[in-house]
Amino acid sequence: MFSMFTTTGIGSLPHIEPSEACKLILESVDIPFWPQLPKAGFRQSMIAQYSEDMPFLRLDVARERVWFEREDEGELSRFYEKFIMPIGSPISSEFANGFYEMENMVSQRRFSCFKGHVTGPLTFTLDIKESNGRFLYFDEELREVALMLLEAKARWQIERLRAFADNVVIFIDEPMLSALGSSVYLGVSQEETGRLLASMIERIKNAGAIVGIHCCGKADWELVFDSKPDIVNFDSYSYFNTIVLYHEKIRDFIEGGGWLSWGSVPTGQEIKNEDFSGVWKIFMDNLDSLGRYIDIKTVVQRSMLTPSCGTGGLTVEEAKKVFAILKQLKSALVDKFC
Repeated sequence: MFSMFTTTGIGSLPHIEPSEACKLILESVDIPFWPQLPKAGFRQSMIAQYSEDMPFLRLDVARERVWFEREDEGELSRFYEKFIMPIGSPISSEFANGFYEMENMVSQRRFSCFKGHVTGPLTFTLDIKESNGRFLYFDEELREVALMLLEAKARWQIERLRAFADNVVIFIDEPMLSALGSSVYLGVSQEETGRLLASMIERIKNAGAIVGIHCCGKADWELVFDSKPDIVNFDSYSYFNTIVLYHEKIRDFIEGGGWLSWGSVPTGQEIKNEDFSGVWKIFMDNLDSLGRYIDIKTVVQRSMLTPSCGTGGLTVEEAKKVFAILKQLKSALVDKFC
């Protein structure tokens, strides 16, 4: 599917100008992706960006707020009518100008693989509240509608990206997985979380894409592996100790054809003082740690590289530094293991 240490990115960049973001991506990674640009406007933040067509959803761009109000039930009927359309649910240029800029820039090119991304159903439904403070997740009907919507957003991307890519990868971004079990989210079922993820992964696979899950913190990694993605992306720079505990699941995942996607370059404040040598040391220490349980050669043959998360919260110069280190890391690892 991929070569050893294939590189890609998570999604967000700090740019305002989409062409500059796209240029950086095309110069930096093996699998290009379209840039999410949250600093360009609230509509391009990770929840609002996929909110179009969601019944009862309300956006206040000035106050940077998203919520839902169950009022006109006709909104639900109109959603079901639109959902059956084979093209999926489009993301308009107002909500994703990075997508359209990238599409224009590469329209005359052909890639073996191109990456899209969509917010996961758990993160989406636990970020949006009703006016009374209840999370959308706890409205059983709308939770299912949100799952349908997000799958349709992925399906739309797949159809558009196929125009210039032989293979399409879709990452499901689920940062909220790291908050499961906290007091704020009591009542969120692990069983239901697993069902949501597995269902979305299956639907996106059925649409013809390769599917990854991205979680940028700690998580119930058993639940993640059991949802049967093709790729598991994790923050190996800061949270490797939380995933290595699941080394048996990792072994089964790799032996079943899965890929580990190492979020190896920090995208938080650490990047200000970090350099290639520090990233290299942490990566090799982590690899040696996993090598106590799984043959290192087997691991590296099924390993990809990304930044630890999106770079949208950094400066443009810091984002460039992240991708420069990522390229150095790949080069050094290929020299060592190939």
